[in-house]
Amino acid sequence: MKTSDFYYDLPTELIAQDPLKDRASSRLMHVSRLDGSLTHGTFADVRQYLKAGDVLVINNTKVIPARLLGEREGSGGKVEILLLKRKTDTDWECLVRPGKKLRTGARVTFGGGFLKAEIAQVLDDGNRIVRFEYEGIFEEILDQLGEMPLPPYIHNKLEDKDRYNTVYARFDGSAAAPTAGLHFTDELLSDIKAMGVELAPVTLHVGLGTFRPVKVDDVETHHMHEESYMVSEASAAIINKAKEEGRRVICVGTTSCRTLESAADRKGHVCAGEGNTDIFIYPGYEFKIMDGLITNFHLPESTLVMLVAAFVGKEEILHAYEEAVKERYRFFSFGDAMMIE
Repeated sequence: MKTSDFYYDLPTELIAQDPLKDRASSRLMHVSRLDGSLTHGTFADVRQYLKAGDVLVINNTKVIPARLLGEREGSGGKVEILLLKRKTDTDWECLVRPGKKLRTGARVTFGGGFLKAEIAQVLDDGNRIVRFEYEGIFEEILDQLGEMPLPPYIHNKLEDKDRYNTVYARFDGSAAAPTAGLHFTDELLSDIKAMGVELAPVTLHVGLGTFRPVKVDDVETHHMHEESYMVSEASAAIINKAKEEGRRVICVGTTSCRTLESAADRKGHVCAGEGNTDIFIYPGYEFKIMDGLITNFHLPESTLVMLVAAFVGKEEILHAYEEAVKERYRFFSFGDAMMIE
């Protein structure tokens, strides 16, 4: 199976640069796995595809303003540090630029010295362990100095930080948003729950590996980045009961899907707890939990397209993407969505 098998041609003008004012007004393509039919509507129409007894699994991670712009002590050279994963109270694994200038011992200041940092270690993959020095609460400092770590294909400045988080975001830790959830409003979720649909929150902190291209020709030799996840006892119980009773479990986003498939044992029972996952789902994978998927339109040749192809079929998903291009859907993080069932 070749990476090039998952290529599709996307005009750059279809890459959404800004979020819509009304989250639920984005478009929705419904994809039927039963007959392959494609139906077009708006995201608010998701209600007509859900039914009482369904379980909607949502990822309640919260994106932090993880992009810090600073200066090297002494030279004043410009520096960009992107927080990836917290290691201790002061230490973070980070992506840095320019890497050649930020070797072990290099020091950086942010906000005129309001926040300081030192490169503590250079990791094998080029990432850095950065040790921060500050007074007060780090999250509050980050909120003042940090910017949202938007994907590289988004060039416009985000005016409202909240628009790169879901309305149900709760736990800080992501460097990228679980974007399928960006379409939900509090009102829409209230309507869905009133229909008898249960919500089961899980947490997977999304890393920047989400945007890293697959650099190998053979899909099966690609290694996924590792991300941390958590499934509560309550959510595991909701999902397991639904599966036992033959009710549908529908994941909002590929991150929710990967969380469940990572937390499930061989018998298809979701185990509560915390862990790390580098699960890679591509065609040939047998899903243990997921019965339906709500997801955005993903980058060509990406692991996310491969996951969706594993669920609906490679030819089928490429046909749906071809139709989305033809119908001028908006693509990627701030773009439109599809529901597959």
